[in-house]
Amino acid sequence: MYSKFGQFIEGKWQSSEKKETYDVINPATEEVIGKASKASSVDVEKALKSAKNGFELWKKVSPWERANIIKKIADLIRKKNDKLAKWMTLETGKPMSESLAEVSGTADIFEWNAEETKRIYGQTVQSRFNDTRVIINYEPVGVVAALSPWNFPLILAARKISTALAAGCSVICKPDIITPGTVMELVDIVNQCGVPPGTVNLLSGDPASIASQLISSDIIKKISLTGSTRVGKIILKQAAEKIQRVTMELSGHAPFIVYEDANIEKATDIAIAAKYRNNGQVCISPSRFYIHESKKDEFVKSFVDKTLKLKIGNGMDANVQLGPITTKKRLEEIEKLVEITKKEGAKVLCGGKRPSGFNKGYFYEPTVFDDVKDNFTIMTEEPFGPLTPILKFKNFDEVIKKANDQVAGLASYVCTGSIELATKTSESLETGMVAINTPFISNAETPFGGIKQSGYGREGGSMGIKDYLNIKYTHLGITN
Repeated sequence: MYSKFGQFIEGKWQSSEKKETYDVINPATEEVIGKASKASSVDVEKALKSAKNGFELWKKVSPWERANIIKKIADLIRKKNDKLAKWMTLETGKPMSESLAEVSGTADIFEWNAEETKRIYGQTVQSRFNDTRVIINYEPVGVVAALSPWNFPLILAARKISTALAAGCSVICKPDIITPGTVMELVDIVNQCGVPPGTVNLLSGDPASIASQLISSDIIKKISLTGSTRVGKIILKQAAEKIQRVTMELSGHAPFIVYEDANIEKATDIAIAAKYRNNGQVCISPSRFYIHESKKDEFVKSFVDKTLKLKIGNGMDANVQLGPITTKKRLEEIEKLVEITKKEGAKVLCGGKRPSGFNKGYFYEPTVFDDVKDNFTIMTEEPFGPLTPILKFKNFDEVIKKANDQVAGLASYVCTGSIELATKTSESLETGMVAINTPFISNAETPFGGIKQSGYGREGGSMGIKDYLNIKYTHLGITN
């Protein structure tokens, strides 16, 4: 499957310098999908030179022409939605319905940034002197290193690539080794739409060594990372040596708050949709559930009933709602956390084991815990899987304190029938994003990102492009 791709450098697909490959595994079957190209240090240097030359070409392309090319990419993504979705389901295991939705969201991101290209507004400030003018312009920052993870391979790569292109930057994309084919197909679409050679490059292979070599180069002017807080700290230390611009979207541990006045049926529908998307392998997945004490029993019963009805299976099969965990390592970590949570005193209401009837694949039952306390491991470590700890609270001050007692600050969810309570809760929560009475947070038109140890900077919305631009102030004397 990967033979027609490889490393994408200087506008063409090519084998790696050492012809090395690595296996890509289908998590639903544990079978090898194929062998993907593994970049060497020589390939990284070639990509850096390619991107440097590509930047010189792309930054001279007018905003309207850039916009037309990026819009073509969005259109072609939509035409190839089925192919892209199949790649994604094979590599990640997520259901085809979720993969198709991600392809659609990816096209929206490219379309949004095509429009933002034409709206990079400068500013004229009134000078204090009669014979000078004050002009403020935005200019592309330069070559971007786009480090994207496996859980949403298209959307997260698209945020970085499309925004870089819109700003006039060139980019080197490093997909995760778990999902190289999905991103390779995306980069191939980009290439078909007329982007000059060297403007977009792709390096497939060991994430740590590729990222380290990219960041150590003087050619890289900006880094965009989506990953864990642990990796983010490593990248940030490396970037500090070169004073490179960095955007970071890191780990989360999102609270899900249900107030006494909430519609419980709607709240559990929202919880199911938000919690089990991509089997909980989502940085914004709700992972700490706080239910008002008067509604906890009702919420638990409804949530468990709906959880038990979810269909587990191969994402390629019809009507599957939960695919496998994406990697064996992640599955083993989830199993370990379940055992720790049980030993600490939690009660398993459903799940807690691998499902019967599956001889192959990294499948795990969605698991709901009761009798959880604030100091349990699952309340301090992001579970990143289909694990739901449920606690109760008495009042506003208590739940806000509990929700904010976390180093992460990415997303949070609130269910309430009160506009006043919704507003006060949103203003009090220490997260970059808040979803009230809805499971949806990520959209092309909205700024995505967190605070505290969940990172900084934003991707998406009208703010996203600013992180790919330098500000230039010119004080112009108009007389000799």
